Amino acid sequence: MNVLIVDDEPLARSRLIRLLAHDKSIVVQGEASNGNEALILAKKQTPDLIFLDVDMPGMNGLQVANELNSLILPPAIVFITAHPEHAFDALQLSAAGYLVKPISEQSLQKVLKQVGRLNKVHIQKQQNVKISYQLAGTLRSVDIKDVLYFSAEEKYTKMVFLTGEALLEQSLKQLELLYPAYVLRIHRNTLVNKKRVIALHSQGSSHHMIELKGSRELLPVSRRELKAVKSAL
Repeated sequence: MNVLIVDDEPLARSRLIRLLAHDKSIVVQGEASNGNEALILAKKQTPDLIFLDVDMPGMNGLQVANELNSLILPPAIVFITAHPEHAFDALQLSAAGYLVKPISEQSLQKVLKQVGRLNKVHIQKQQNVKISYQLAGTLRSVDIKDVLYFSAEEKYTKMVFLTGEALLEQSLKQLELLYPAYVLRIHRNTLVNKKRVIALHSQGSSHHMIELKGSRELLPVSRRELKAVKSAL
């Protein structure tokens, strides 16, 4: 299970990391010290679970959770607070649980068991995400896991998948907002399914291509997007 820890107190983050280290099935992907950092990392890393402090300066944990819940595939959230009265607000935001500081190993293990059960449902949702499109007046759909890439085609967006292609009305920007866990921009005209990326090939210092599982086509990576692509890989 991939985890993101969000807390404005460095010592609190360190303590939680030490406690989580006892569970070999958990990978701490990153840390954030405020709400804005949390949202950026969550969209980039798509963690399964976020430990989220409620009381932070600026954007607090409840506001962050509200933003996260608007994603197509929101992560499970466990709130961390020094004030138990926040528990009701946490449950109103469909939190997987909450922990009261100072966090004990016993309370952490209890909430992890609860999250583990919820995470199975989350994984099932990930496997069933579909994109709808029109073909000859008929509404059809394709599993997003079978999509290779999207490319801008004048007023439309071409979606290329394992068994064919289709035109969508959504723009590349809209697709980025709708499916942040799946798409990766490699060019101003191209998004790829990052779950299908096999390798980044370099031909000289200024020519880079993406190889996708299930496709013989190598797609060009723009110089502008190269840093973000390397970071995502």
